[in-house]
This record gives sequence, C-alpha cells and structure tokens, in this order.
Amino acid sequence: MAKIDPYNAVGLVPTVRGISRREDIMVNIEHHKHMVKAAVWLAGLDLPVKLVAIPEGALQGFNDEVMDLDHVEFANTGAIDIPGPETDALGEIAREYNVYIMAQAKARHPEIKDRFFNVGFILNPDGDVILQHYKIVPLLPVEHSMTPHDIFDWWVERYGRTLDAFFPVVDTDIGRMGIMMANEGSYPEYARALAMNGAELVYRASIPHPAASNDYFEIQNRARALDNNMYVMAPNMGTYYLTPESDIPIDTFGGRSMIVDYRGQIVGRQDYGGVSTSVCGPINIEALRHHRTTSKWTNWMKDLKTEIIELIYEQAIYPANLYADRAPMAHDEYAEKVTKAQIDLMVERGIWKRPTP
Repeated sequence: MAKIDPYNAVGLVPTVRGISRREDIMVNIEHHKHMVKAAVWLAGLDLPVKLVAIPEGALQGFNDEVMDLDHVEFANTGAIDIPGPETDALGEIAREYNVYIMAQAKARHPEIKDRFFNVGFILNPDGDVILQHYKIVPLLPVEHSMTPHDIFDWWVERYGRTLDAFFPVVDTDIGRMGIMMANEGSYPEYARALAMNGAELVYRASIPHPAASNDYFEIQNRARALDNNMYVMAPNMGTYYLTPESDIPIDTFGGRSMIVDYRGQIVGRQDYGGVSTSVCGPINIEALRHHRTTSKWTNWMKDLKTEIIELIYEQAIYPANLYADRAPMAHDEYAEKVTKAQIDLMVERGIWKRPTP
C-alpha cells in the first residue's frame, strides 16, 4: 500500500433532534450535510480532509433511553437497517466530499426479529459500508440496546470466537480503523482489543454530562490513545432537542470534543458544546507506525505478559446470554436484577468491600 500522507480529520458536534419515528432521521442527516460542507471547507484550508466522524446519537438522538421506551416497539419504529436509506444518504455525503465517514445508529440485525443493537459503522468515499461494530457495553443503567454478549452463544456460533467477531478493524488507504462507542471507552480492555486487532485510528463518541464536564471523557480518551499508540476520534454531541417539534434546546453533553494522537496528546479540541460546531485535527499514520516499530519503551503492547494477564479474567463477572430468551429490561428492572446483583457479586468475591455503616 502507498505511503499515507498526513491529513485532517473532522468530528461534527451537531445539534440533534430526537426522533419519534424512523422518518425523522432524515431531518438530522440534512443538517449534518450542511455541517460537513462548512467543516470540510474550513479544515481543508490546512490539510486535505479525508475523514469525518459523526457522533453517537447524531442520527436518532437518545429518546429510547431517555424515555425508557419499550425495546420491541422502538426496534420496529425507530431503528434502522444497515445498509439502508440512512446510510445511503450519508454515502452521498461521503462521495461528494471524497471522505470516509464514521457514524452510529440504533439498528436491527437482519437475522433477529424485534430487537435492535447499537451499531457503529464506517463508509468509504464510494459510500459503501465497509465496517460494522455492534456495541459491547452500552450505558448499562439506561441503554436498551442488545449486545453480542447478551446473545453470546448465538453470536459465537454465527461469527466465531475471534477479535474480528467482536472488535472488527478495516484496513483503508488512510489507516486501519475501528470503533469503540461511548461507554466502551470507559474500559481499557476494549481499546486494547481493537489495538491487538491492528487498529490505528478509533472512533469514540459520545459522552453526556457529568462525564464530559468532570474530565472522565478526556482522561479516558487520552489514556486509551496512549496505552495503545493509536488515534482516538472523540466528537461529542451538541445541543439536543428531545422531539422533532421541540423548541427547547438542552445541553446534556457538555462539549469537550477532541482528537487525540498516538502519544496521548490532544491535536484537535473543541470545548464548546452548544449550537452546531466541529473539531478538527491532523492525522499522521506514518508517524504512528514509525513510533510503534522503533520505540524501545513507549510502544508498550510489545511487552505484554499475557500468561499472567489472563489470570485477571478467569472468573466471569457480567452474565452472558442475558437476553437470549427475552427483550432487554427497562430501567427499574435492570437496576434491581442486574446492577445490584453485580455489585453484590464483587463484594461476595472479596474484590470490593462495603463501606462501614
């Protein structure tokens, strides 16, 4: 493959309207189209723009979570298919500006009825879907999406027990790219899995208050990038209108969008999180590859003692196949049956200790 020249990547920080039905998504995509036009033109004055990242929630909002909607109903009224009209519309943008697009949507799996997943995807400059990642760890107290772990046995039988089955990476002419959405970036294992599968540039969006305003988002983004010597694209959401008809804007995310390089340093930052804006920063894949293959110290993955590390994970913690035979739980049921049970498990195993009354 030819040498990859440095380029600019752009992350949108969009104003978004939550949807009441699938058809409402096109209103958001039309808005993104205008944002891309402005952002690519401005960022292109410096270096050519080859990648645009649209944050999680930017197509549908988060009404299924905020309103504790019934999973099956939303699967049939608000979730999309990939590919489908929505990815086709984004594909038109990719072709017009000759860019790769990273994005996310609540989407159905073609083989599973009445269920939806949280799916990150990548389009190439021809508008084709070249990668899909099914989110492993949603924001568990409130997010109703299915995950591969919730139907683990089925998933392994269908796709295999490999890194590609859970942490796919696509090799492109601007670098090898993967996805860890939102809460997935809160766990170092998922970034490491992508890096071990070859990822050089990873999408990580979005995070709401208070995580963004309390520095969790920045600390995690920089740590994941530094630990694995990879770029992290982390645009956050902008202003959120709860419904298509709402005239009340809400900032539930708090800005703090960023692009972090393979040394953990922020190369693009946009603290503003109100009306639509963007974040931009340079990507130098050849420098990353040079660092990985010449450093004697700070390319840490070469020194992993895997025989010892695997001891950490010999005992299962979170239950697999949780939704193999039922739809995901609503908020209150999940808190009682899962969250409380997992905390009790950590205490019973002596990993955590309860505070003194």
